[in-house]
Amino acid sequence: MTNSLSKFNHSLERKAFSIAINKFLKNLDDDKTNRTDYYLTLVDYAEKFWGKNGAKKESLDKVKAAFQSPDNRWVNFINKVIDESNPEYLHKMALNLGYEAFFRGTKMIRSNREKYGCNIPWLILFDPTMACNMHCVGCWSGTYGHKVRLSFEEMDKIVTQGKELGVYLYMMTGGEPMCAKNDILKLCEKHNDCFFAAYSNSTFIDEELCKKVVELGNLTFMLSIEGTPETNDKRRGEGHYEAVMKAMDLLQKYGIVYGTSICYTRDNIEAVTSDEFLRFIASKGARFGFYFHYMPVGNNAVKELMPTVEQRRKMIERIRDVRSNNSDIEFFPMDFQNDGEFVGGCIAGGRNYFHINSNGDAEPCVFIHYSDSNIKDKSILEILQSPLFMAYHDGQPFNRNHLRPCPMLENPELLRKMVNETGAHQTNLESPESVDHLCEKADDYAKEWAPVADEIWASQTHKTPAYQNYSKYHRDNPELAAFDQRQQSVTHKTHTTKHHHSHTHRTA
Repeated sequence: MTNSLSKFNHSLERKAFSIAINKFLKNLDDDKTNRTDYYLTLVDYAEKFWGKNGAKKESLDKVKAAFQSPDNRWVNFINKVIDESNPEYLHKMALNLGYEAFFRGTKMIRSNREKYGCNIPWLILFDPTMACNMHCVGCWSGTYGHKVRLSFEEMDKIVTQGKELGVYLYMMTGGEPMCAKNDILKLCEKHNDCFFAAYSNSTFIDEELCKKVVELGNLTFMLSIEGTPETNDKRRGEGHYEAVMKAMDLLQKYGIVYGTSICYTRDNIEAVTSDEFLRFIASKGARFGFYFHYMPVGNNAVKELMPTVEQRRKMIERIRDVRSNNSDIEFFPMDFQNDGEFVGGCIAGGRNYFHINSNGDAEPCVFIHYSDSNIKDKSILEILQSPLFMAYHDGQPFNRNHLRPCPMLENPELLRKMVNETGAHQTNLESPESVDHLCEKADDYAKEWAPVADEIWASQTHKTPAYQNYSKYHRDNPELAAFDQRQQSVTHKTHTTKHHHSHTHRTA
């Protein structure tokens, strides 16, 4: 009876949000005079939905003030995305990503974290297949082989069980996930209350696929691109840049909101962060992008591709500058490695996400290829309560300096300890790599980066988020609480104050 009532209330709630979003999208006019009222209405609706456990009043007041400002850069950015997107696609995206994932899903997740005493993620990343039609330099995927893949039933199990815990956002990588295109489209169609995103090399994106994506409304793409035709094809192979250009043109033509996935290396970091490059991909319709620091994962990793310490320092400054009011580039970049402050450090191990490879092995992170659980014989909840995942839960944050968040890249001694103590096994079936072999590639880098990261971190003051999903030990530990209190401040110091508005990364 209780479950039936819950489903009924969910249905009513979803319908109410759908009507509100639909009304907003249908009543937009060219001069945008009525958009402010609709934005404010949606904020009020969200405030009522969240109740006393939602955002603080002062935070909501800032959001409202932004919507009321005609010159606010990011409100104008939102308006641009709305104007250039297919309205039916945008409606479904807003409903699934906004209502299901951000609002309802987050409430369920926070409740279940307390109920089950473990990490519950906001998103789950999985590999439909490890097959790929490319052979990029330094990519571990090339050593995994193409024989293993998740069946549709296994992917369906992941999403079905994830939804029971409050997870409504799913990302797919590989390999090239679109090698399993038919199963992915079938999954999106069945779970039409979720939102899906595929990290793709672009080569499978054609007119037919774009038409289907618009029809579904709950799938997007993060396209891999690495700068100029020369820097891109040097790593990804001749002709890849041209394939990305074709895919971007099609996604823009069909009004599909999409982003980019950029691995920055010692060789391409300047090319992929230049004004020219960012303005160019924005002109092609890319509106957001994830930057990933090159990780020396796998036996074929090219350690020399890791950015230098000075390059990483500049990367931190560069991304924050692009997000500041000093920039007019119509693109929102996020840096997986350097934006740890805005998500409370490492988000892996189910704290905000985890990874399931194409063999079904549950890995704490897409870059950490060790596991003690498999989706074929454990539920999602059992995976999150396994020894390896609980080691993540109990150890996070792995460093109070969130410019050093990772237990592999910046704190390799911690990954060694967790893998060895939990008995986790390596998951590369074709080219096994021990945890010592992996971490040895990061030891020197971690030592070199630590004093630089500590210098940058100490030069700033930092606001502690109202909600941090750490273990009870970390929440209640007086010494750590005192550390956090010392870091609290309403604003950053002078050189970071201008970037304060950019702290919009998601911490569920």
